[in-house]
Formats: sequence, C-alpha cells, structure tokens
Amino acid sequence: MLTLEALRYTEGDYSLSADLSLAPARRVAIIGPSGAGKSTLLDLIAGFLAAKAGRLLWQGQDITAMPPDKRPVAMLFQENNLFPHLSLARNLGLALRPGGGRLTADEHRKVEEALERVGLGGLSARKPGALSGGQQSRAALARVLLQARPILALDEPFAALGPALKAQMLKLVQEVAGELGALVLLVSHDPQDARRFAEETVLVADGVAHPSVQTDELFDAPPDALRAYLGL
Repeated sequence: MLTLEALRYTEGDYSLSADLSLAPARRVAIIGPSGAGKSTLLDLIAGFLAAKAGRLLWQGQDITAMPPDKRPVAMLFQENNLFPHLSLARNLGLALRPGGGRLTADEHRKVEEALERVGLGGLSARKPGALSGGQQSRAALARVLLQARPILALDEPFAALGPALKAQMLKLVQEVAGELGALVLLVSHDPQDARRFAEETVLVADGVAHPSVQTDELFDAPPDALRAYLGL
C-alpha cells in the first residue's frame, strides 16, 4: 500500500496536501487543472521534492526521507530522458548499473529481452536520435521494465504522440505493469486517458490531492472541481 499520510508541500503561496492510500498493482490516473499540482504530487512520491509535513509510506515502511534512487519508484517522463550520445543498449544498461560500467553477459541478455518485449528487438545499437517518438517512448518503457520497481510513475510521457499511438503505448504500459505487479500512477490532461487506462482516479484541485475514486464513478458523477475542469 502506498500511503500519503497528511502529506503537505508548500512553496511560496502555493500548497498541496494529500491524505490518501493506493493499493499495489492498481492503475491510477491523476488529473486536474493545469498548475493544480499533478506533477508536484508525482515528484513528492518519487522523491524529487521534499514534503514540508506528513509521511510517505510504502508497504508500511516510511520512505519520506529516502533519496529518489532508493525509493520503490520508477519514473517515466514526457522527455523520455534517454541520453542522446548512448546507444539503446547503454541507455537501458543504466537501469541495471546506474553508475555505468560494463554489463555482464546476463545483463546484456536482460537488455535485449526488454527491448524485444516492447517491440524494439534488434535495435539495441541505435541511438535515440535514430528512432521515432513512439520508439523512444518504448525504449524508455523498456528501461522501466528493467528497473522492476513496484511503483511506476508516468508524467504525461505520451502527450506528444498521436491518439492511436498513445492508445497503443497505454496498452503496453498496462501489460508491462501487469507483468511487474506494479502500481501505476499516470498524470494526464486527457480525461480519455483516465477512462481508457485507469481503474481509479485521483483528482488534484484547489490545493488538494483527493482520495482516489473508481474512474467510471468519478466521471459519471463529477464533483464541482472536476466539472469546472471538464467545462461541464
């Protein structure tokens, strides 16, 4: 269970509070108006921002003070964060050896298997610039697969893709997360992403990350903050 216990973040006049729990192996969308704090919430969970109050727990363990690399969270950004000067094999190898260094034969095999799993078999020698946007997204997802962490945080990673390709990527994320048994947190501006992908949805609005609600239930009877966001 991922528990945000009276968590609070402030910066100047801005504040965000969260008091909620999310079960393992669930698919959760995080939606809300621009600037409401969706990415801030993800950064607090991943450890890129520090909470001013409250606690963050995973399976009962307090991880509030843990650095990002020690947390059970793999992050997938919109920019994919692939190093342009490295081949796909070396980019993915960093998931196994964050400090760099030569991969073992077994690690090379794991990299190739991860690329094969996301439809990029045979492309390990290519650099990111030689790939399409969709292929770069698949490579970033393969790296997450190698990290094999129990929480997968996605900060609008497919926003630049067309509707059909984005739908394919969300389906692939669902499959990969199912294989890992991972809790997936998907930040999106698109309500259709939530409907298509998420079992539960967290609404972030008016300085609060609200407890998750079943996605269909939330959209069938939206609260005022969600109605305003959707223009209803």
